Order: sequence, then C-alpha cells, then structure tokens
Amino acid sequence: MPEEIFGTKHDTWLVCEDVLQFASIVETGSTVIAVYMRYLFDYLKMANMVNLVGLVDPGQVSSQSGTLSRHSKYLSDCLKNVDGDQFYLVPYNPGGHWVLIIVRPAKETVYYMDSLPNRSVDEDMRNIVNTSIKMYNSHTGKQSSCKSPIWKNLRGYYVMRFMRDIIHDAGLAFEKKFDKKKEPVVYTQEHIDEIRLEWAEFVNSNYRTVYK
Repeated sequence: MPEEIFGTKHDTWLVCEDVLQFASIVETGSTVIAVYMRYLFDYLKMANMVNLVGLVDPGQVSSQSGTLSRHSKYLSDCLKNVDGDQFYLVPYNPGGHWVLIIVRPAKETVYYMDSLPNRSVDEDMRNIVNTSIKMYNSHTGKQSSCKSPIWKNLRGYYVMRFMRDIIHDAGLAFEKKFDKKKEPVVYTQEHIDEIRLEWAEFVNSNYRTVYK
C-alpha cells in the first residue's frame, strides 16, 4: 500500500479466511475492502481524480479495535490533506454489517449509506466523524458555520459497489443518484460478481504468495 492511498506505506496481508469470506458472500473483514480500495485508487490516478476523492483505511476506523479518540485522530489526519472540496470515502463496520460514510469536510457535510432500512447512524461513528471535522476546522483555522456537521442519509446496498459507482461517475453526482426520495438503485448478483471478479484479478496480478 503506497503512502498516497491511506497516508502510510505498509504491507497488507491476505490470508485464506479473507479469500473464502469474499468468495462465499458473507461478512468480510476490513482487509478485503482495503485491497479493493487499493484497486480503486489506480482508477482514480488514471482518471486524474485523486484530488477529488480521498480514501480512508477501514481497518484504522474499525469499531473492533482501538479507541474513539484514536479513530478520530486518524481520520482528522486524513482530512488535513483535503484538497478544496475533496471528499473522503470511509467504509465502517459498527458490528456485523458494513456501511459507507462520505465525509465532505469543506462543506461540513457527511453522507450515510446503509443497506438496512430505517437504521439510525451508529453513535460511535457519528462521534468519530464529528470530532474529526472539528479537528480539521481547528487545523485549518476555519470558522465553523454550524454547531455540528450536517448528516444526510442516502440509499445504501453494497459498500464496495457503492464506492465503485461513486468513483466511476465523472460528475460525482452521488447525492442525486442515491437520494432516498428517488427509486432505489437495484443491484443484481451480476453487479456484485463484477466487484468480486475485479478484486480477484487485482489480487492475482499484484500480490505475492508467502508460505510459512
């Protein structure tokens, strides 16, 4: 993982359980999603969109490890590198289920995408993001225009497919596309399998196999 993706240069280890989880369409770990984000970053570079969309390592904001203050510090460090109206994609697992958070620090706006209907935003995640934006404002010397960031609910279904669709839209019009007032975007098994194939081909061509 080059430094320009998640802020630090590091190796990522995939184990057999990761591959089996993804192949079986069960809940996946943060490593599987981080690897797909590595693949999406190559597309962002090719499309000259790196300054428009930032990526946050899901393992660094996971609810399964670390403290809220540590997660907030990591996310705020990511936001310090924001370029203009750039937004950040933050996959998050509050426990047993992945959701997608889109953080737009310059506008103090956060979008929440969840496949389960009528679910409220996870409070830990809300606190992490709100604290991070406050730290970002303090770092940049920006005077906040509101007491707390604005949260908007958008339709959600499949976190990796969402990230792909958001990035592949040159107009980055995700707010309109996934507006809850509109008909939901329907994904078929074929759409999901497309993601799995991209992931598998990327891993097969870019990762070394290490036996111990």
